[in-house]
Amino acid sequence: MTHTPAPTIPDFAYVRLPGVGGVELSAAVGGGGAPVVLLHGFPQTHLMWRHVARRLADDHLVVCPDLRGYGASDKPRATDDDVYAKRTMAADIVALMAELGHDHFALVGHDRGALVAFRAGLDHPETITHLGILDVVPTLDMWDVLHGVPAAVGFHLFLMAQPPGLPETMIANSADEFFGSFLDTWAKDPGAIPAPVRAEYLRASAAAVDSIVADYRASAGVDVVQDQADSDAGSQFAMPVAVVQQDWGARLGYDAAAVWRAWAPRLDHHLTEAGHFMAEEAPDEITAVIRRLLAA
Repeated sequence: MTHTPAPTIPDFAYVRLPGVGGVELSAAVGGGGAPVVLLHGFPQTHLMWRHVARRLADDHLVVCPDLRGYGASDKPRATDDDVYAKRTMAADIVALMAELGHDHFALVGHDRGALVAFRAGLDHPETITHLGILDVVPTLDMWDVLHGVPAAVGFHLFLMAQPPGLPETMIANSADEFFGSFLDTWAKDPGAIPAPVRAEYLRASAAAVDSIVADYRASAGVDVVQDQADSDAGSQFAMPVAVVQQDWGARLGYDAAAVWRAWAPRLDHHLTEAGHFMAEEAPDEITAVIRRLLAA
């Protein structure tokens, strides 16, 4: 049987570097200049940034890691709550960039990667110079706004919050159907995810069921505790913040900009007509937002 190599970001080099606790991360690195890190979402890998990364690489050093538990990065067993806490995953990124020689960098995340970026901005304000968030709600606010029939859109959040065993078994037994359903229903332009990239997302996700569930489970446990502590302390982001979202506020009945403004006094909030996979569906729009953020 012929093995088809996994797609890569053209003109980017691939490295493996240590994060926290011996976990190694795989990352694509390209361009040169002031550094910006791009963190992927679910059910994807760093490949979701393939268009935006190449545009930004014209004048920035661009680093696109696979998060711990995803893609080609290590997938440690969730032996305790901290293994997939966003605090730990954020520390991975800070460690990776230190290995590349950078103690200050801009950070942009989509979906799960945006939650990692959120925690990095709170825990490492001296390191994160600019913070970009794509199509996610802060963890505390996410659980608050999901109620009633509209909350069905987030069924997977409740499924993967269950104790270990059942979610992993259910998802592993129908991995392509489970992960593929999000690629199908969350994209307004399915053609933005071509067949080879879709196949890689499905392959990578099926190989990471336990760690993906552990990442989500943390967002119903340890992440809530840590975010609540910051909320209680009145913590806010010190750096400029740009948020791009679909109009979730209208769909779920809350003021999306106000939710983010409570965390980010220096907020630039955008609504997009693109689907959830906006970096692939509308790369020019997302690149422009990131460039405005980096100029702030």
